[in-house]
Amino acid sequence: MTATSWRPPQHIKVKALGLHWRNGKLLAAEVADDEGRLTGVRPLGGSVEFGERWQDALKREFIEELEVEVEVPGPPLVMENIYRHHGAVGHEVLFITEVVFDAARFAHLDNIRFRENSGSVCTARWWDVAALDMPGGPALFPAGLKQALLSAADGSTPRAQRRSP
Repeated sequence: MTATSWRPPQHIKVKALGLHWRNGKLLAAEVADDEGRLTGVRPLGGSVEFGERWQDALKREFIEELEVEVEVPGPPLVMENIYRHHGAVGHEVLFITEVVFDAARFAHLDNIRFRENSGSVCTARWWDVAALDMPGGPALFPAGLKQALLSAADGSTPRAQRRSP
């Protein structure tokens, strides 16, 4: 099975990503390479459209992807991500923040399948952040997000979780 080849657009994209936690694990979608192999995971969310506030884009993306309404309880972490994907350079500015939603309908699920606007089917699940970015395992995208989430002392408690009620 050959996956659809994706390459980054050759302009800066503005995106909003939501951090949702369950039992200390982060909800993130799988990211595959051109051959369909898992290379990493990324929190759910997507592009901010022209004239759209990042918070509104994040809410829209969760409705489109999971059919859930989210609350954005706090300020974002803003990251710039310049990366290479199969030789092509990508450039993003990301607004990353916690999102809260009623996850009761997902409580019995280990994986959530959803469709992107492009029609591609994606799989999201809850990941132990400490286990990501390890040799031989999937990365957490964007690069640097894991370090931003982990506490300084023992590196095991996501910073975002400490703000959660």
